[in-house]
Amino acid sequence: MARASEDVKYRGRRRWNGSHGKVWLDGELVFEIESFECTVEAQREDVIIGNSVDSKTTALKGEGTMKVKNVINRNFRKLHEAWCAGHDPRSVITGLLDDPDAPDGQKERITIDNVWFTKVTPLHFEKGKVIETDIPFGFTPEDLQYIESID
Repeated sequence: MARASEDVKYRGRRRWNGSHGKVWLDGELVFEIESFECTVEAQREDVIIGNSVDSKTTALKGEGTMKVKNVINRNFRKLHEAWCAGHDPRSVITGLLDDPDAPDGQKERITIDNVWFTKVTPLHFEKGKVIETDIPFGFTPEDLQYIESID
C-alpha cells in the first residue's frame, strides 16, 4: 500500500497545466504565446543482424512550433528580409512550465540556442476569428539545455 504522502503528492491537481507556461525569444517575453512544443528525434539507419533488422542512431534532429495569438509582428519581417539578403539568423528560445500545483513548487525550464526559423507568415486572417500564427523552428539538439526539472 502506498504511503499517505505519496497519495497526496500525485493527486489530479498535480497533473501539469500549461496555463502558466512562458516563452522568451532572444531574452524578450513572448506575452502572446498560446502554445509551445519542441521535440528531439533520433535519426536512425537499419542495421541487419542475422535475419533481424535492428537500428542505429546516426544523428539527432530538433524541431518545434510556437503558436501565438497575434498582437505584434515579432520582427518576422526582419527575418524575411534577412533571408532575402542571403543571411541565416539564429535565436535563443527559453521555455518555462510553471504550474503552481507542481510538487514542491518545482518548474520545468529549458533553453535552446542556435534556433532557426523555417517559415514566416507575412499576413493571414479569417473574419470573426482571433488571429493565431504557427511559428515552426529547428535547432541543434546539443544546444538544448535543461535548466530546471520537475522530479
